[in-house]
Amino acid sequence: MTTINMLGQPCPLPVINAKKALREHRLGQTVTVLVDNDIAVQNLSKMARSLGHQVSLTTQADGSFEVAITIQDLGPETKGHQNSGNLDSGNLVVAISRELMGHGDEKLGKSLLKAFIFSLTEVRPYPEYLLFFNGGAYLTTEGSSSIADLQSLIEKGTIVSTCGACLDFYNLKEKLKVGNVTNMFAIAQTMAQAGRLINI
Repeated sequence: MTTINMLGQPCPLPVINAKKALREHRLGQTVTVLVDNDIAVQNLSKMARSLGHQVSLTTQADGSFEVAITIQDLGPETKGHQNSGNLDSGNLVVAISRELMGHGDEKLGKSLLKAFIFSLTEVRPYPEYLLFFNGGAYLTTEGSSSIADLQSLIEKGTIVSTCGACLDFYNLKEKLKVGNVTNMFAIAQTMAQAGRLINI
């Protein structure tokens, strides 16, 4: 059994490191991830179940959590080093840094981005990560017309993360409606290790 200490680390870092460890292990083996927040527990559990693995949760006396993932299926995430260097050769990360898509008319750009996010709920495979930063933070907060579509993606297993510094800058932290708060290091690492990256 391998234990990964991710205490104090924001999402999606616990998920990224758990996926790396799972690729190093065989059927029946267990990877245990130590985390200290409910969002990390939820995201780890969704990731593991989406891959067909068994998940068990233990709450520690100090309030932290042990998420034990036992490999039940040898899918692309657990076939050794064939995809070393990427989370997955088909892993899709979508990074959104603004409220509109393309250049030109602002109203049209906002409409196009709303349609794009809706389209992500219909395409296969679903993105594994949606990252929002700078002006993109407005899309995960109160007043956004994309909240329902983003929630639908979360229910399908997508991890939705918004830059905390960006939420603070725009005074939006108390208005976050969907997903979790992350930092730029986690955003950069997720983008760097993407199998496929869409940057808007």
